[in-house]
Amino acid sequence: SCTGKYFISILVENDEELPTKQTFSESTTVGVDVGIKDFAVLSSGEKIKNPKYLKNSLNRLKVLQKRVSKKVKGSNNREKAKQRLAVLHERITNQRNDFQHKLSFKLVCENQAIAVETLNVKGMIKNHRLAQAIGDSAWSGFVTKLEYKAEWVGKTILKIGRFEPSSKTCSICGHHNSNLTLKDREWICPDCKTLHDRDINAAINIKKFSLIDQNLI
Repeated sequence: SCTGKYFISILVENDEELPTKQTFSESTTVGVDVGIKDFAVLSSGEKIKNPKYLKNSLNRLKVLQKRVSKKVKGSNNREKAKQRLAVLHERITNQRNDFQHKLSFKLVCENQAIAVETLNVKGMIKNHRLAQAIGDSAWSGFVTKLEYKAEWVGKTILKIGRFEPSSKTCSICGHHNSNLTLKDREWICPDCKTLHDRDINAAINIKKFSLIDQNLI
């Protein structure tokens, strides 16, 4: 690695089959809406804060990057400065992975099925104002961790399409709020008068849409 560490990976076959998928129902399924302010919001109403490891280390990163740029190219001092910068990048990556491993393990252990939204991350990071925050969240890596952990224990990952209106649909009566914008964190349904938290409503709909696809509701 850039920090001078070496890793070895050994793949061993044990001829054991993956466990059979466990049955699930509405009560044993959780919907998960990932975001920037909160890393994940669950259909149960629980919110998991986004630790934002990259954002919290930006000032230190800028200092180390300046030190690298000021050193003479090819010098030992430049190599030492680059090493310090690489160590910090590695620490941020390790923190993010540790957080995601613990959260994905918790969700897989506590639920028979987990419903998530198919995200177009490549398209989303084209928004330069949000690109850094989206990259810091690393949603794709989190979903990957959910998927293989679920395979190991016979749980199910359900995915809804990226164009499903999970945020704009009232989870109570089904009204479609076409006027909802990204800055609207709460909204009142004009039909049933329910006050919605945008993200909790989205998580409930992600769960609902996925179960409809499975003919379970």
